[in-house]
Amino acid sequence: MTRPIEVKPRNGFTLWLRFSDGAEGVVDLSRLAGRGVFRCWDDADAFEAVRVAEHGAVVWGDDVELCPDALYLQVTGKAVDDLMPGAAHRVHDA
Repeated sequence: MTRPIEVKPRNGFTLWLRFSDGAEGVVDLSRLAGRGVFRCWDDADAFEAVRVAEHGAVVWGDDVELCPDALYLQVTGKAVDDLMPGAAHRVHDA
């Protein structure tokens, strides 16, 4: 599985990410800012405290975590089937 290996906060609630396969890019999280658990980002220092957890998720403290696969799809522009061929069909067949 491809996982983030480096993350850096940027202005405007964006993150620069590098993944284990060499893919890298910027993800805009501004649509999440100020909503639910993401209210913690109202404190600029809190957003700056982003890190990659041991299990590969992008996290802020112990309360906020983003899925590495979803971030990878955003950075690369790939579809779910590119990462997990047949996954969409298995969901529809269930």
